[in-house]
Amino acid sequence: MVERKVDHTALKFNQASIITLNLLGWILNQPALVALVALVMLVGTAVPGAALFQQIYFRVLKPRGWLRPRVLTDNPEPHRFAQGLGGTVLAAGAIALFLGYPVIGWALTWVVIVLAALNLFFGFCAGCFVYYQLSRLGVPGFTVRPIERREVEG
Repeated sequence: MVERKVDHTALKFNQASIITLNLLGWILNQPALVALVALVMLVGTAVPGAALFQQIYFRVLKPRGWLRPRVLTDNPEPHRFAQGLGGTVLAAGAIALFLGYPVIGWALTWVVIVLAALNLFFGFCAGCFVYYQLSRLGVPGFTVRPIERREVEG
């Protein structure tokens, strides 16, 4: 089996971007920022090469040495699922905000902020956990099993 690698610094920058922009949206009461982040997350899930926050990391921050890569042996699918799940919750929050349901909209936004922060600061990816539980249960489409993560040199 081929070892698969994931740059966890790219994931951390993605989470920090999600948290920052959603907090800014909440502070400024700007549902459009929530909608933008939801769109970025959903597009990045559907087309990983178009993941805006990760592209900023790979094309700007990493080449300039502003952030250092932390490449681990890992599966990308659970992280992509987590991003899609978060993007879906955030899209529902944005829709609620635009329809005039601010309590629901901001509550859904805060769910995403808190879960992204849990991953950023404590390394627990709730969406990855859900993915692996679905895989364990044999749900179609969730075929990747957990692997032992370890640092990859280079």
